[in-house]
Amino acid sequence: MRTTRSSKKPERTTPRPRSSKTRVDITTARKALVLQGGGALGAYQAGVYAGVFEKNKALDWVAGVSIGAINAALIAGNPPQRRVERLREFWDLVSSGLAQRLPPGWGDRSFFNQWSATSAAVFGVPGFFTPRPSPSLLLGAASPVLSYYDTSPLKSTLERLVDFDRINDREIRFSVGAVNVRSGNSVYFDNMSQRIGPEHIMASGALPPGFAPVTIDGEDYWDGGIVSNTPLQYVLDTHPRTEPLMVLQVDLFSARGAMPRTLAEVMERQKDITYSSRTRMNTDALASNLNLQQAVADLIAKLPASLRKDPSVAAVCSQLTHEPIEIVHLIYRDKPYEIESKDYEFSRASVDEHWEAGLRDICKTLEHPEWLRAASQANGVTTFDMAEPNTPRVRRPMRVPAMQEGSR
Repeated sequence: MRTTRSSKKPERTTPRPRSSKTRVDITTARKALVLQGGGALGAYQAGVYAGVFEKNKALDWVAGVSIGAINAALIAGNPPQRRVERLREFWDLVSSGLAQRLPPGWGDRSFFNQWSATSAAVFGVPGFFTPRPSPSLLLGAASPVLSYYDTSPLKSTLERLVDFDRINDREIRFSVGAVNVRSGNSVYFDNMSQRIGPEHIMASGALPPGFAPVTIDGEDYWDGGIVSNTPLQYVLDTHPRTEPLMVLQVDLFSARGAMPRTLAEVMERQKDITYSSRTRMNTDALASNLNLQQAVADLIAKLPASLRKDPSVAAVCSQLTHEPIEIVHLIYRDKPYEIESKDYEFSRASVDEHWEAGLRDICKTLEHPEWLRAASQANGVTTFDMAEPNTPRVRRPMRVPAMQEGSR
């Protein structure tokens, strides 16, 4: 761990001028990676980042919740040339248990996955968590403990694999979401406003009743996914309006799915719906809200000059106008053998499959730059939802019709 680096990064003193271009300029836009929670499925995010890194090593902001916070820390807390290596080291570690290393070919794959998940539940996951050795757990719901597992191994893993001095140097912005246990409010720990340590990442992933709340500055925090399993809204709410933004949103639970046929499929489907945070709906709602603001600003710009110069009109317009934002939305869907315990099924076979699925999905996306070139012709939010192979769903900003000559 380094200790000699400066604790501050120089602030930008002047905002970037508003662009006259018709879409986000990748050379000047801020680039943000947004990572949803999802336990063992988080290896998919690591694969996505590995594919992104091959094409574009620049990254300005990484935000995550739960396992997304851990992946985010491994990215932000290492130099660019070591990020994929550290992600691989973490995912190899948490899939290194004896039961997790068994080859999946000796029996039914669903049975194998259930065996691996049961092993994690009984014996824990290397470098992540271990069962809490408390006889009081025999009391069941009346037990005077707050969790079934001890996450001390995760703290040691983070301290070994993450350079927190680097995160706090603010080379890239870093944000992780948690929930205040007493108030029930969502909270984000951000290196732009506070020093980040292992406890902030652990708080973001403290999902009850498996993991105990993490105390920070006298307050107790649980997993941010309890309130919202994606940090997209935080990123859009706090990003400066004067700067264009490109967001790669990587989600691990799909809100859409087939009708269940068995009780196990019911449990899996319920988990998907709960933790997807209604991904498409929320992304669309956020984009629509920002686009409506921009449309009002564009409409104000068509008012006579005397009205546009009014201080109150100018103040309103400044709060509505923002540079273009583009959101590329990937959702993990490649799950032919998965069951309801998929978020704590850490077998090496599944981890490798998740990683390869993420790498494959992002490479397919990057092979089609024409999808991104089809962006909006004005400021606003454009979303690219990679819903089906080779058929992205694109939603563009609304446009205010041009005024006819003499209509002013």
